Amino acid sequence: MASVSYHISSLLEKMTSTDKDFRFMATNDLMMELQKDSIKLDEDSEKKVVKMLLKLLEDKNGEVQNLAVKCLGPLVGKVKEYQVETIVDTLCTNMLSDKEQLRDISSIGLKTVISELPPASTGCTMTANVCKKITAQLTGAIGKQEDVSVQLEALDILSDMLSRLGGTLYSFHSSILTCLLPQLTSPRLAVRKRAIVALGHLVLTCSRNIFSELTEHLLAELKRNESTSTTRTYIQCVAGISRQAGHRIGEHLEKIIPLIVQYSNVDDDELREYCFQAFESFVRRCPKEMDPHILSVMALCLKYITFDPNYNYDNEEEEEEMMETENGEDEEQESDDEYSDDDDISWKVRRAAAKCLEAIVSSRHDLLQDFYRTLSPALISRFKEREENVKADIFNAYISLLKQTLPTQSWLHSSDASGKDDVPLTMLQNQVPNIIKALHKQLKEKSIKSRQGCFSLLTELASVLPGCLADHIPALIPGIVFSLADKSSSSNMRIDTLSFLHVLLCNHQPEVFHPHVKTLLPSIVTCIGDPFYKITSEALLVTQQLVKVIRPLDKPYTFDAKPYVKELFPGTLKRLKAADIDQEVKERAISCMGQIIYNLGDHLSTDLQPTLKIFLERLKNEITRLTTVKALTLIASSPLKIDLRPILGEGLPILASFLRKNQRALKLSTLNALDILVRNYSDSLKPAMIEAVLTELPVLITENDMHVSQVTIMFLVTLAKVYPSCLCKISGSVLAEIFQLVHSPLLQGGALNAIIDFFQALVLTKMAATGYPELMKQLTAPIYSSGSAGASLTLHKQVYHSVAKCVAALSSACPKEAPATVNQFVQDVKSPKSSPAVQVLAFLFLAEVGRTTNLSAQRELRTVILEAFASPSKEVKSAASYALGNISVGNLQEYLPFMLKEIGSQPKRQYLLLHSLKEVISSSPADSLTPYVEDIWALLFKHSECTEEGTRNVVAECLGKLTLVNPAELLPRLRKQLSAGSPHARSTVVTAIKFTITDQPQPIDTLLKGCIGDFLQTLQDPDLNVRRVALALFNSAAHNKPSLIRDLLDTVLPSLYNETKVRRELIREVEMGPFKHTVDDGLDVRKAAFECMYTLLESCLDRLDIYDYLNHVEDGLKDHYDIRMLTFIMVARLSVLCPNAVLQRLERLIEPLRATCSTKVKAGSVKQEFEKQDELKRSAMRAVAALLTIPEVEKSPAMAEFSSQIRSSPEMASLFESIQKDSASLPTSESMDMS
Repeated sequence: MASVSYHISSLLEKMTSTDKDFRFMATNDLMMELQKDSIKLDEDSEKKVVKMLLKLLEDKNGEVQNLAVKCLGPLVGKVKEYQVETIVDTLCTNMLSDKEQLRDISSIGLKTVISELPPASTGCTMTANVCKKITAQLTGAIGKQEDVSVQLEALDILSDMLSRLGGTLYSFHSSILTCLLPQLTSPRLAVRKRAIVALGHLVLTCSRNIFSELTEHLLAELKRNESTSTTRTYIQCVAGISRQAGHRIGEHLEKIIPLIVQYSNVDDDELREYCFQAFESFVRRCPKEMDPHILSVMALCLKYITFDPNYNYDNEEEEEEMMETENGEDEEQESDDEYSDDDDISWKVRRAAAKCLEAIVSSRHDLLQDFYRTLSPALISRFKEREENVKADIFNAYISLLKQTLPTQSWLHSSDASGKDDVPLTMLQNQVPNIIKALHKQLKEKSIKSRQGCFSLLTELASVLPGCLADHIPALIPGIVFSLADKSSSSNMRIDTLSFLHVLLCNHQPEVFHPHVKTLLPSIVTCIGDPFYKITSEALLVTQQLVKVIRPLDKPYTFDAKPYVKELFPGTLKRLKAADIDQEVKERAISCMGQIIYNLGDHLSTDLQPTLKIFLERLKNEITRLTTVKALTLIASSPLKIDLRPILGEGLPILASFLRKNQRALKLSTLNALDILVRNYSDSLKPAMIEAVLTELPVLITENDMHVSQVTIMFLVTLAKVYPSCLCKISGSVLAEIFQLVHSPLLQGGALNAIIDFFQALVLTKMAATGYPELMKQLTAPIYSSGSAGASLTLHKQVYHSVAKCVAALSSACPKEAPATVNQFVQDVKSPKSSPAVQVLAFLFLAEVGRTTNLSAQRELRTVILEAFASPSKEVKSAASYALGNISVGNLQEYLPFMLKEIGSQPKRQYLLLHSLKEVISSSPADSLTPYVEDIWALLFKHSECTEEGTRNVVAECLGKLTLVNPAELLPRLRKQLSAGSPHARSTVVTAIKFTITDQPQPIDTLLKGCIGDFLQTLQDPDLNVRRVALALFNSAAHNKPSLIRDLLDTVLPSLYNETKVRRELIREVEMGPFKHTVDDGLDVRKAAFECMYTLLESCLDRLDIYDYLNHVEDGLKDHYDIRMLTFIMVARLSVLCPNAVLQRLERLIEPLRATCSTKVKAGSVKQEFEKQDELKRSAMRAVAALLTIPEVEKSPAMAEFSSQIRSSPEMASLFESIQKDSASLPTSESMDMS
């Protein structure tokens, strides 16, 4: 301690030296000391240091002054509060001094101090006190009108303080307001501007009363309209407030809008510009409140986007011809005092109007058709705008319109193309000729900016409406070539042109380009040779696409590609050979050359082999190997049968070695490449080569990576067909792995089908050492050895299904062996000695076989199955019921009547028999079921009111699947049943409808669309359970076929939102011994309602009133654990999909999140309680992390305070960091983003 104060006092001494260098070095050393965390100053040293630094602020030498100011920052955190107050006092006094330099340095000092003050949430009182001191002084300084520069600095510092620590100055808000308002009429515009900025920061944190006072004042002044100049300022102020705190100005808009509309018609360009800027910020920040005014604002924008009083556009065409004939010298003789173009600021009005239109377009998807009717033609007619900046904004507005028109390309809508969305596309299609007419001349203009604008607009157009430019290619080609060849084009200009050309080539038929290849090719080839790597890489991408166009291999063509190969090939080859180029160029050169060989390999004659040798080199390089493998796969699959023999000998071992590498993408691509090589080049591969590959395969078959296993097994199937002899050598090790996989509970889907194919291929090769009996034995061994006749199964349920499918596949591949196998399994079922595991396998096998073949030869099968229904093992019962269903599919006329009779007469077995019936209905073709529909229908309705919910659900599934057999007749019957019967019957009918909705297009869809509204009426059913199943139906429709419910949302949403409320009457107390336990019967229904809300976000976002929706999300954030978990996910999703709306509600959303993150679990709680709270906190923190990604969120004081609270609590901080890490390690999933 002593040494520190000694060291500092020696520095202070040096600071008084007359030599400025000493003073400079000493101050620098002091700064170093202060930046150390460990430094502690005693009171005396504090005093001296503060005094000295304040003195140095007045030093004659500027550099010393600057250093002294820098020292103030770290000093703030190291000294006591009263010392900071001394610093601030002195700085504030200095700000009012006469010396300009001292004023400047003091204002920098104050900003430094403010930025270093600890945030209010840390509970430090110093910040509040210091701020109050500064504010009191600043408001005084601003009020004194003497020196403008003092005012400007003071306003600047005040803005700084309000933006960082606005909440702390709560008590001063009204005095700050009274001090700022008069500044809006200051004679100096700079003062007004800074006052507006300060007010913008003030409205973020001030109370309602102060906000109302401010808006009342602004409204009153706008009505008074003292002078145009002040009115401009007030409109700017309104726009500024709306940009900063749009959610608060919403309620005053009704009064504000008429005034601004009125002023936008006053003849003053600047005033108009500010009016449109205000409109733009209202549209973006208060979409809901702007709704009634959108059309009038749009009309104003369209009127003023053409506002160009000093320029006549009409005679432009003639004028151009005139200019060519005349010399244009007479123009000079006009008098000088005439209006000059520099004074013309009407372009600012046009620009503001265009920006406002862009805001309207991007926020109102629902008005698309109106936009195409009125707005689109108006914008197209303005593409001729003479002012570059305005033109850029008009282009942006149009691009925004195109982006809104993009058909939503997500899995949701692919199966669900509703005709309504096509209207805007058709309207756009009709306007394409006008767009081209307006643009094609501009593509040859000098101005780079307007050419780039044209290309980005055309790129968007080609993506939105593929094929729409086909008739206009001749008009576009000259512009493209001009931009590529023009010496004055910037590199960005060329890149934009190339990327447009790429989109154009991808989205149009090859024929339309054939006449133009000759003109296009030379400029593209030049770009491949460009020294700038980004241009080269774009050009290679275009070339790759162009090759497909020059010679499309998938259809007949007349175009002769041969002459162009000579031009294309050398440029690409040069880039392929170069080793010292950018990684991206290397990869694209490889892909491009791959495409050239694929499409034009037969024209390359002697060049082909050397090029393939280069590919071999690239295979050996770690950086380019993956791209090369993909290119080779493409070449090998070429219909031109490219001769790859020279590189196969060396290439195959390299490929085999890739299967050992720890890079998943490389393994998968290599397996694909090998598969195609083996298929297409079997005669060129020697057995030795294949064996090198084979040894690598067994390791790849593992349950840890099912996809790699699947691809490997598919490759083995190819090998078994092409090289049966090679397979014998390794079949042992491969089979061991495959059996392991079959007995894994994770096996399903594609991997299982691959294994089935492999077994069938293996048995058919006849070469294999392992024949049918051996394979059967290996497959079933674990099940036969899995224990005695105990009632439970030892292996996972999935394993039995996998084994049964494999065994069934083997017996279908060997028809001679099949009957014996069937007999053996029937015996297994009958034998009392069989363990449940063996019986389950036997039934599942019989089900697989019975589905496709008629098993009526097995006389005793029926009795055996019915006996099994009484088995003590649950698994055996369900396997038997599955078997009965599937065997019936293969033999309907014998089994189905028997099954229906049994269902009627055997109440005990009813549930199992209904399951069998479900299998029959799901797996039988519709026409074979038709004769039995009436009987089945009558029977199901008999059981639709069963008290057992499990049985009712199976009945509902049967009804739903049965309805699909003959929807026109059966759907109306279901509809009739809605009004009849008990709540149980209603819930069965509603659930049945759920099973008619699938994610694939079905003939029932149009019928369903007409009547699903009636079924959704049950959302208002008095019975709780019926409401729950109605919500499940709604969720299923919204998820799988949104078009069914999109148009019903207005009527359905109120009932849906109604179900999200907590019902007190459904909460009851249950006494469990000494404890009282509350049970909420309404929880399931609420949960279902919130799940529906979440689904609607993904599929019908444009039909929701997002503010209304958010009200219910807010309620959910305070609900039960399960519902909170759901709403946290909803908040995270909302902050991606509609950030503006979330920003407006931020305060209300953050409160419950903060409450969750800072709850403490009671010390004596059970482990589950701790885990539950932990999971809740993680989920809440994920929502917080998502909120923090919204742009401008940091302006919200509530968010700033919460994030500093997170940083200051070690527990929350570590949780937040771990969530950040998780999200960083995940790949950014494009598929999620369907907004």
